[in-house]
Amino acid sequence: MDAWEPTRREFLGALGAAAAAASLPGPAGGAEPPGVPAPGASDRLFVAAEDASTVVVIDPARNAVEATVNLTSFDEDPRAPFRLAAGGAVPSGAEMVRRPLYHGCIGLHGLAPSPDGWLLAACGRGSGNLYLIDVGRRAVLGNAVNPQAGPTTNPERVSPGVAVGRDPGAPAFTRAGREIWVPLRGEDRIAVVDVERALRQVGGVEAGAVVAFVPTVGGPARVWFSADGGLAFVASQKGARLDVLRVDPAGVGRAAPRRLTILDLSGQDPAGCTGFVRGTPDGKEAWFVHELADAVSARQAGEPFGLTASVGLGEGSRPAQLEVVESARGRYAYVTLGRVEEAGPGGAPSSRVAVLDLSAPPGQRKVVATFPTQGREAQGIAADPSGTRLWVSHAQDERPGAPGAGTGLVTAFDLSDPLAPRLAGRIPLGSLALPSGELPNRRAGAMAYVRPGRGAGG
Repeated sequence: MDAWEPTRREFLGALGAAAAAASLPGPAGGAEPPGVPAPGASDRLFVAAEDASTVVVIDPARNAVEATVNLTSFDEDPRAPFRLAAGGAVPSGAEMVRRPLYHGCIGLHGLAPSPDGWLLAACGRGSGNLYLIDVGRRAVLGNAVNPQAGPTTNPERVSPGVAVGRDPGAPAFTRAGREIWVPLRGEDRIAVVDVERALRQVGGVEAGAVVAFVPTVGGPARVWFSADGGLAFVASQKGARLDVLRVDPAGVGRAAPRRLTILDLSGQDPAGCTGFVRGTPDGKEAWFVHELADAVSARQAGEPFGLTASVGLGEGSRPAQLEVVESARGRYAYVTLGRVEEAGPGGAPSSRVAVLDLSAPPGQRKVVATFPTQGREAQGIAADPSGTRLWVSHAQDERPGAPGAGTGLVTAFDLSDPLAPRLAGRIPLGSLALPSGELPNRRAGAMAYVRPGRGAGG
């Protein structure tokens, strides 16, 4: 039996579990309806530690780190140049990935759960590849037995994943879950990855997981699929244009994208940098974050794609990501702001989150509140499906002198009062224990809240 055979069987098992989970009852796309229970035993929050190229797994019921998924290739070889640490010294992230024959992830960026919640896709910006993670086992699919395994080395060699192209942005599963679209910011096109072929490719069975490249606007950063799966919205970080593609949502065959229109966003985004898009739970609107314009806007998620909101957030606010939350308490959009205020709660530096009331009529949406994140340079944001809790990740690590200083930070909030969320926990991301030393999980970025069998909103 070759070294890949056990992994192949695991893939077949994962595919079977995913198919069974997809048949479970529940709404398609978006958040759960009001009244859904808060975090359950199987729910997990996945956080990209971008500088470490690791994925941190948080138990949202306890607001505690449960595991770290290793996407690096450190300590797969016992010789000093291939170790994380030599002589007890851990080099910087930039130095580490320049080590000889390093073949792991570089610049982890973007996390996306499959519609059924059993797979998680992640991209390496610098390495130009796509990884698949088994949500249940917290394991990278395609890892192989390390031929140099021993007391001072890792038992596995990390998977090469699927090569997709230059500077991949955030991946996105189609609503049917058969394809992953990866926007390539360095190539002005989207790599379309067939999920079943990708599972076979990382398992060493066959190649050819990338089945198409879709030309699109310059610098594509993110793709959002409409709730019915029939439209794809492609946002750009290099121009004030939004590409709208018509796709086949049936779940059989390929998406077969065809350009419907290109929308001019210059009125809302004169700087031409729209790095994030998120749909509302009812699927009727798409919200966009205009990073350099310090603004967000919204449009109808169907023709004629009319503008329904354009909201300034204040000069220098540096918006990053947006989450839409619907519960019995109302409908709100929460926007992370990267700007750091030097005198936050307790005199410590802190960023803020802006709150928009989406119950207001189109054209009258505005910021109705802000609250401190109690961390520096807010980035990612995610809510649980019941809309009762919220988590914020930070590009700067936990502050000096605090527990977990020097590692990434996620803060958790109780949404009992949606306009004044209460801090429910500080979650330092800790470190990954490797045979030669501790790799700090630094620079918390993208997050994905996953309920296996249900997937995630968005």
